[in-house]
Amino acid sequence: MSHSLSHLCYLQTLPPISHSATFNGRQNPPLNERRRKLYVTCGRGNNRASTPTKDDYHATLKALNSKGRIPRKSLGQNYMLNSDINEQLVGVAGVEEGDVVLEIGPGTGSLTNTLINSGAFVLAVEKDKHMAALVSERFSSTGKFKVLNEDIVKCHVRAHISSLVGSTKEIYSDTRKSKVVANIPFYISTDVIKLLLPMGDIFSEVVLLLQEETALRLVEPSLRTPEYRPINIFVNYYSDPEYKFKVARTNFFPEPNVDAAVVSFKLKQPSEYPQVSSSKSFFAMVNSAFNAKRKMIRKSLQHICTSVEIEEALESIGVLSTSRPEELTMNDFVKLHNIITKE
Repeated sequence: MSHSLSHLCYLQTLPPISHSATFNGRQNPPLNERRRKLYVTCGRGNNRASTPTKDDYHATLKALNSKGRIPRKSLGQNYMLNSDINEQLVGVAGVEEGDVVLEIGPGTGSLTNTLINSGAFVLAVEKDKHMAALVSERFSSTGKFKVLNEDIVKCHVRAHISSLVGSTKEIYSDTRKSKVVANIPFYISTDVIKLLLPMGDIFSEVVLLLQEETALRLVEPSLRTPEYRPINIFVNYYSDPEYKFKVARTNFFPEPNVDAAVVSFKLKQPSEYPQVSSSKSFFAMVNSAFNAKRKMIRKSLQHICTSVEIEEALESIGVLSTSRPEELTMNDFVKLHNIITKE
């Protein structure tokens, strides 16, 4: 930023830009500076970035200040400061020239920058209109970027992806499906997973940066533990999840109270889904079982059939008749559903 400009703006919640602070994954902004006030110079000219460069601590603050913004806790805005993490995210997804990538919550565009440099066409969904304007200005000249100022949970993803693929000649739609690569707000993790994982017909892989605790619960739940929940059945029904690597909380601004982790969900084709008569009735049964998880399944599913019939079904698939839901694998639930449902 130029110090010759006289116009100053005051952003109390941002830390100061320290010329001695670098952010390459090894050194973080000094802890003793994070609570101090910030006086920064705000430019009056065109804020559009010219040549894409790696984003870091200084670039993130400069981008936020260009719009007079501070991170909004209500939107779960924690910006990635380490470009190496973005490179690893893109690497996990195997993004190649001509791929279409859905990004959720691009923020200042640090991950977007890496995706575009990898040759991807990026469709970004950003709820914050100010951040949507910022990334639109930054990447509009690339010809490989489109941003939607929408809430991802309410967004018609299929329609937008189909429109982008159909209108762009450089996209190799015949050879590869689209991918999702995103650093999403932690509080919408479950909603995003429920939205995207059943889309194996348009996405080949979903790579998300999640709260570490959430990542572990989704990928490595153990039977007979409180962490084993219906979402685990859902995730494994539609995908093959894999925990990739941990991301320390010090890589974000503002720094959250928890660490993060990257998870890859390899989406199954619809033909690869477990064979049930109805996925809707299957998940309704699973949810009913877990809603009364302290009860034995023969009790919690009596609205479907009699307790005796459930006991017989459990025994026929090699499960104790006194079992509770956290003792059944996804395949156990599939077999149980196919026996006791009468559709």
